[in-house]
Amino acid sequence: MRIVFFLYDGFTVLDAIGPFETLSRLPGAEVTFVAKQTGLVANDNQLIDIYAPQSIDEVDSADILVVPGGTADEAVRNDPHQMDWIRKVSQTTQVNASICTGSLIFAAAGLLTGKKATTHWARYDVLESYGAIPVAERWVDHGDIITAAGVSAGIDMGLHLSAKLAGDDYAKALQLAIEYAPEPPFQSGRVSDAAPETVELVAAMMGGEETPPSPRPLPAKMHRVSRGG
Repeated sequence: MRIVFFLYDGFTVLDAIGPFETLSRLPGAEVTFVAKQTGLVANDNQLIDIYAPQSIDEVDSADILVVPGGTADEAVRNDPHQMDWIRKVSQTTQVNASICTGSLIFAAAGLLTGKKATTHWARYDVLESYGAIPVAERWVDHGDIITAAGVSAGIDMGLHLSAKLAGDDYAKALQLAIEYAPEPPFQSGRVSDAAPETVELVAAMMGGEETPPSPRPLPAKMHRVSRGG
């Protein structure tokens, strides 16, 4: 089973690595990273590069195509070469999967027209502009195409897809293997749970309208708190 992760300069690391941690552990999985050109691909904060050993010109099919989101998805959507490749490879797959704004790339390729889909909540309007129907779900599964919401939702989607491919028991084992048991310190991971000022700050950060506040300095001494007692 060949699993192809499509990378581009400005992708979000967790969008790719979250599902990679589950899908790469499936029996018979052959995972590769591809990009427009072979070489290092910079993430959206320019701090972490991932090596893509193959270019899109060298890959013409896949069993599963995974497209992460990032700050530069628009550049991909405006590049005929990369979009033609997305359309071509997506026709050879069993499943096409996106995380965050990766669904905007699928939508621009015409793969989500008239279908319910999700993306980062701040980009529902862009998704809708391509003819998709935005829904506030962690992931949306149409069988041959799955879209996941923002960033961390890629882990959930990866486990869901793993269950489809290898069964619930194996997916549960993968979840335990990566010790995925979220206990976030704040309940602000959904727009419906977040304070209005938090939503406004995120919208400003993503729209480039405002510089996010600088982190507060850490106290001289910090005490660890164990939730497990």
